[in-house]
Amino acid sequence: MRVRVEGDSMRPALVPGDWLLVRRGATVRPGDIVVARLPDDPDRLIVKRAQWHGADGWWLESDNQRAGGRRDSWDFGPVADIVGRVVLRYWPLVRRRVRSSRPESMG
Repeated sequence: MRVRVEGDSMRPALVPGDWLLVRRGATVRPGDIVVARLPDDPDRLIVKRAQWHGADGWWLESDNQRAGGRRDSWDFGPVADIVGRVVLRYWPLVRRRVRSSRPESMG
């Protein structure tokens, strides 16, 4: 399946506008980026990093804990409904580098 990243919670690994290829039902290991159903709103998907697996499911965390609107297992606990594992960021093909806002020297 294909998923589009929204929000800043997975920066710097993923940024808003990235498109991901997700393998449904794939084996998940700690450190993998996964797509899961938001526990209190199962119609919404979230993209998070799988940290560890316990009796109640996977502990999922955002890479950017300071992102506005961030929600992960620190908010809702372990997640049992993992949709799949991210296998590829396919768009954009190349990320543009942010240019420095400092003026270049003239000399």
